[in-house]
Amino acid sequence: MTEETNGLRRPPLSSSAEPTPAEYTGKRGPPFLEFIAIMMWLGTLHFLAFLVVASFVLLPLSNFLMVIAMLLVLTFIPINDNCKWGLALARFIFKHVGGYFPATIYVEDIKAFDPDRAYVFGFEPHSVWPMGAGILANLTSFMPIKKVKILASSAVFRTPLIRHLWTWLKVSSVTKKNFISLLKNGCSCIVIPGGVQETFFMKHDYEVAFLKTRKGFIRLAMENDAPVVPVFAFGQSYVYKWAKPQGKFFLKLSRAIKFTPMIFWGAFWSFVPFRRPMLMVIGKPIHFKKNTTPSMEEVSVVHGQFLEALQSLFDRHKERAGYPNLELQII
Repeated sequence: MTEETNGLRRPPLSSSAEPTPAEYTGKRGPPFLEFIAIMMWLGTLHFLAFLVVASFVLLPLSNFLMVIAMLLVLTFIPINDNCKWGLALARFIFKHVGGYFPATIYVEDIKAFDPDRAYVFGFEPHSVWPMGAGILANLTSFMPIKKVKILASSAVFRTPLIRHLWTWLKVSSVTKKNFISLLKNGCSCIVIPGGVQETFFMKHDYEVAFLKTRKGFIRLAMENDAPVVPVFAFGQSYVYKWAKPQGKFFLKLSRAIKFTPMIFWGAFWSFVPFRRPMLMVIGKPIHFKKNTTPSMEEVSVVHGQFLEALQSLFDRHKERAGYPNLELQII
């Protein structure tokens, strides 16, 4: 038999060396609350754009400038990471977002994780929006991990309102200095190594992981003795429909501006994602000896192990996720 509490299904503990899987599935709630949670999470940027445009069009110049001044203040005002109502808001958002799709987190071997260690979770794919990473960071309380953060572009933390909300949603800057600081303080990090450039290579008929040249996260993990964990989010690529330009010019443009110019839409042609089941599978940690000055060859060996583990993880679970014919291309 298995135990089930708050959406978590965990087999009874065993003294054998067999893997001990664990699974959490978000539970459906009132549709209105799910909609509010999605709007808070994904609609803040749209709200900011509407606020600025509406203020410019409808308000006198002096009032419009006051709105801009207020937003500038919010851009630089210090953020309280432990704000009680902010953290309560984050819990509300992901309690309902997890049930909206619904999202399932499956850990292949929960006993493989040590609560006294920090881990680097290599999350793929990026998709239009890597919302699975946010769900993962906020719904892993059933795992023996003390603290976890998602690493995202530092531009997020120069945007009013978003910088506050996303901080409470466990998002942190992806700068090297911050990455190292988090690991040294025992905080596990979720990184999306393919980055926004991966979106340029997205295809409709198979998954793409832009990883073959992405080795920086491996080096930092080795230098800070943080095992690397492969993670794949099935279904994430289908919560939005999208279209994007092709060709060398747009590839160069995407690299220059650090994102891919594309259009995407969800339910009712809005930013609200389609309700598609998501399955995030977490593989076993890849261990290695701490090496403060790893050579390129040593980094490449661990990087190769990560790519192999990610591909194997994908192949083992794609049928269970409902995509038996889906292929993953690692480029």
